[in-house]
Amino acid sequence: MQIRNLGGSGLRVSAVGIGCNNFGQRTDLETSRKVIHKAIDLGVTLFDTADIYAGMGGSETVLGTVLGTRRKDIVLATKFSKPMATDGTKQGASRRYIMAAVEASLTRLKTDWIDLYQQHDYDPLTPIDETLRALDDLIRQGKVRYIGNSNFPAWRIAEAEFTARELGANRFVSCQDEYSLVVRDIEKELLPAAQQYNLGLLPFFPLASGLLTGKYQRGAAAPADTRFAKAPALRDRYQTPRNEDIVERLTAFCVARGHSMLELSFSWLASRPQVSSVIAGATRVEQVEQNVAAIGWTLSAEELAEIDKITLG
Repeated sequence: MQIRNLGGSGLRVSAVGIGCNNFGQRTDLETSRKVIHKAIDLGVTLFDTADIYAGMGGSETVLGTVLGTRRKDIVLATKFSKPMATDGTKQGASRRYIMAAVEASLTRLKTDWIDLYQQHDYDPLTPIDETLRALDDLIRQGKVRYIGNSNFPAWRIAEAEFTARELGANRFVSCQDEYSLVVRDIEKELLPAAQQYNLGLLPFFPLASGLLTGKYQRGAAAPADTRFAKAPALRDRYQTPRNEDIVERLTAFCVARGHSMLELSFSWLASRPQVSSVIAGATRVEQVEQNVAAIGWTLSAEELAEIDKITLG
């Protein structure tokens, strides 16, 4: 397993991480236990969850139940700010809410510290200096080691960077955003901002919710046990004529070189600027094994240029 620094920080993470949104939701406790332990056995250290995953707290609870003494062997990342109540009382990035949210996450995770605490969404109601001061206090208290952001626009990343410098506070060391061979929007503004301020990029949906695995055939109904079959909104979002054209051409690209679409999707992301770890969910032990093995393809400059032609037009 490759180990990389998370941006400009000293935090080291595995190049393949586990997205934990399935735990307590699509996978029961015992299946989650097998996936978690197999991932650790294979050298995965980054486990990424959020307080809202699996019905508000379910994923964190599973991790807290399963990890036990192996907690110290991993980099545990979670998130705050998305709604944890239906009445709007538990959300955002105010000092008051952050102080309550972190204690709730620590309790569910059964741990004394969170390695990477990420703001899940930008909060337009709270000044960024208030958020950063609160997060800085958590670092000083030892409850949080590092902080990151997710789903921030590029200009908000810059705002947070310069505010942290002005305050002399701990800064965001990472950003977590959607990035894949069919979703490359962040390359316009966000990725340059991450490079400028040396934030480690943690791409989510690296397989476009399964589109880039090759399991879906153009014109055919999605297999019954797949995400597209169970979530029509995701199917409509990703299974577009444009994306299907790209997948067909990328599939031919892979076949000609004796590799799989999974290998291409992971290895391409792992080669991108600022990417520290490719986060992917897993509902079976076999998926963890496949994901870990998928970043071994070293793409040449010529191959990368051809991929750009296929995916960017």
